[in-house]
Amino acid sequence: MDARTGKPIYAQNADTKLHPASLTKMMTLYLAFAAIERGQVRLDSKFPVSSNAAAEPPSKLGLRAGQKIELRYLIRAAAIKSANDAATAIGEGIAGSEQAFAAQMTATARALGMRNTNFRNANGLTQEGHYSTAHDMSILGRRLFYDFPQYYSLFSRRSADAGIAQVSSTNKRFLDAYRGADGIKTGYTRAAGFNLTASAQRGNKRIVATVFGGTSTAQRNQVMAQLLDAGFGKAPSNVREVRPEPPQLLAQRVVRKAQVQPTAAATQPRELTLASSAPPQRTRRVMKVTPEAPAPVAAAAPVATLVETAAAAPVAAGRMALASSNRPRLRPAARGEAVDQAVRMAVAQDTAAPQSASLAAPVLASSSRPAPAPRSRNAAPAPVQTAAAEPAAAAPASSNRDLNLNSSHAPKPRSETVILAAMGEGDISPEAVEIVSRPPAGSRGYGVNLGRYRSQAEADKLLLQVALQGGPALEGGRRHVANTNRGFEANFTGLSKASAQLVCDRAAARQEPCTVITP
Repeated sequence: MDARTGKPIYAQNADTKLHPASLTKMMTLYLAFAAIERGQVRLDSKFPVSSNAAAEPPSKLGLRAGQKIELRYLIRAAAIKSANDAATAIGEGIAGSEQAFAAQMTATARALGMRNTNFRNANGLTQEGHYSTAHDMSILGRRLFYDFPQYYSLFSRRSADAGIAQVSSTNKRFLDAYRGADGIKTGYTRAAGFNLTASAQRGNKRIVATVFGGTSTAQRNQVMAQLLDAGFGKAPSNVREVRPEPPQLLAQRVVRKAQVQPTAAATQPRELTLASSAPPQRTRRVMKVTPEAPAPVAAAAPVATLVETAAAAPVAAGRMALASSNRPRLRPAARGEAVDQAVRMAVAQDTAAPQSASLAAPVLASSSRPAPAPRSRNAAPAPVQTAAAEPAAAAPASSNRDLNLNSSHAPKPRSETVILAAMGEGDISPEAVEIVSRPPAGSRGYGVNLGRYRSQAEADKLLLQVALQGGPALEGGRRHVANTNRGFEANFTGLSKASAQLVCDRAAARQEPCTVITP
């Protein structure tokens, strides 16, 4: 098909359902790239290897059950070496199980327009119900090129570092033999034969083709070359590029709605009766205590005597007696003698005098009024009136010195000197601290600048692409996008001097911008 438009150029048995073999890994990698883009996982996320993944037959990377390996290495092993254990580990790490991942693969295939495809595993080993067609695999190959261009160059690599081993491409022969070929994926099982989905570009034309059921690697590559040659000959030179629409579904979302069927009990009115309910209980009120014959108490008797007398009085049957209640505690500031004195003073008042509303009123009446504050610096304090209304003796002139502000000392001028030795750690302003650190010789304080871009997403995509292709040179490096006034700069930091220089030398060979950042 013409990759620019997606229209088929030549087809023979294109919709026949056959075993796709390791062409299945194209969908496994598609979902891995999608998970990275939506932030579910990262290239440096470590995936655990299950016993199921470690037991997959060759081709395999050699993973061991229980170990953890970064996703970037699993992607390289699945795309370049076509490792079955790596593909299974990817599926289990993203979806939790290979069965759940296979369901996501099938749902994504439907969203991409692959109507005759059904997946049962992540690696493509022969299994009942696992099938696809040449037309559907060509659609998937085109979507890999347009949907994830930042990762597509991975399919043209001849070798790569897969963490625990250096892997070589299973498609190296065709990539070296056919001019313009840059991918994509091979596949072989006894049931499927020799399969290949390839893509090549010459000028402004790009052709995607798929071969199923080849009898050998050489025969398959020969048929693929003939298909691509025919495509380049028949495809128009100038055509409007029609990019595929984003897929409708990348992950299934299950929404359960509760359905309640109407019943007779819910629709028909029913009479409710309260005959069986117990009557409400009456609220208990506080009962008054009325002694039958209270004993006479002297007017000047203390409070303790009153309480003892009330306790000793007979109480009617069924009544509550206050004698059984605890006496409330006095406040901490109160004293027993002061209370008794206040009671005696209140009782001793003349009956003709007006009754005070409080027992403490006589005590407050005998206290002296506070002296008013002076209205001027030179004015003498007003005389103090006692409870007996007697004029106070004239205060000597020296008694006014404490209230006269003229006699106070002038405050000392504020010192402008800052004593740094007296400051605590929290008193030092952050702006006044300058931390200078220099990396030691031979440290990983170098970095590379890969140019300036208009958006952060564009810079992030470039860093991911370079990280996927960088190999050992970028091991331990950190991706960083710097937001400057002129744009977003894509940087790798934490590199050694040799690694930074190697990355820039490779970028210069590809005619891409790169500058070494020194510590």
